[in-house]
Order: sequence, then C-alpha cells, then structure tokens
Amino acid sequence: MAHYEVEIKSLLGSEENARALKDKMCALDTGCNLVSQNKQLNHYFEGGDINTLYEKTKHLFNEDDQEKLKHVIDEGKEYSIRSRQKNENIYLVVKASVDEGSSANTVSRLEFEEEVDISLEALDQILLDAGFVYQAKWSREREEYAYKGVNVCLDKNAGYGYLAEFEKVFEDEDVNEARAELDALMAELGVAELAQDRLERMFAHYNANWPEYYGTDKVFTIE
Repeated sequence: MAHYEVEIKSLLGSEENARALKDKMCALDTGCNLVSQNKQLNHYFEGGDINTLYEKTKHLFNEDDQEKLKHVIDEGKEYSIRSRQKNENIYLVVKASVDEGSSANTVSRLEFEEEVDISLEALDQILLDAGFVYQAKWSREREEYAYKGVNVCLDKNAGYGYLAEFEKVFEDEDVNEARAELDALMAELGVAELAQDRLERMFAHYNANWPEYYGTDKVFTIE
C-alpha cells in the first residue's frame, strides 16, 4: 500500500540558520545522523488526466508498485505530479492531499515515489503525452537526517533559499498523532512552521517566474 506522510516546512533563510539547526539536532539526539545527500531536479506538471497517467506509466513498474499508484489515485484528491532526478536516479512522484491543503504543499498526504529505468527527458515525454504540461522546474540540494524517529530534510532551494522539512511516514491514517509528534520536535528545536498561505504565495511566485531561478542560487522573499 502507498504510505501516508505528514510534512511540515520551516523557512530557515540563511546557510547559518541551517547550520545552527543541524548543530542543535546533533546536541539533542546523539543518534542523529546524515542519511543521504543529493542534488535534485524536480519537474512539476499540471492538467492532464490522472487515470491516463496510470495507463501510460504502469508498464514502468512491477505489480506491487502499480497497486500503490492505483491506491493513491483512488483514495487521494488534488494530485501533484512530478518527475524527479535524484543524483543519477529517476523517479515518478505522485502526491495526493488527504486534508484541506493542496497536493503540492499540504501537511498530510498520500505519496507514491518509485524509480523508473528511463531518462528524465523520457519520463517527461510520457507525462506530456498523457496530456500534462509543465507547471515549473525546480532544483535543490538536499541533506536528509534521521532525528528522533523522524526525517528532517535540509534543502537549499532555488528561489526559496534554505528550508527544513520535518516528515513522519506511516502506514495508516493516524494523522493527528504524527502531526503532534512533529510539532513537539520543532518546538524543542526552536523552529517555526512556514504558514500554508505564505507557502502558497511563494509557490505561485516561483511557478510564474521559474526560468529565472531554476538551476541558480537566486532567492526571493515573499511575505
């Protein structure tokens, strides 16, 4: 079955703030460790038909992964479709909201992310052939840490600057418990949640101007 996730973002801004957060995590949890480090390209798509997407891409996956994707499509809403290159590996990412937020930036959602054995360009073409169009292209550098049983990603995003994502992944729909756990961890680390309305404004601004930021170190500020 596809997994559920609760993810809360915090805008850090500067590299100094990101470094201070890493230092505090290591001080509060001696088991805190760097799980992965990668560079990513994320291409967001919009339009199209989600069921056509399933038919066009199911040959890329085994039966178990096909069932996971079908579960996200059947149970979710407000889909966010992405192709992703993580270092040299290529993934199809489909996220669907299960709360009042959008699939791109919601706190609680279903997620499908599986590797495919084709190039990023070839995967993009399949999505375009399924009737989707580019919404925006994003680039980031990511460090992922294991901290007290949750995932903490420190990202350097084109446009956004430094951002932390606190994520809890689980198999059932007990969203409230996972949310409370993340809130408590963020409070002890002294970081604030990036408000959803501000995040949506940032997201909209980037989507409208992404060629200016994609693949660069340029950062904007949206209140």
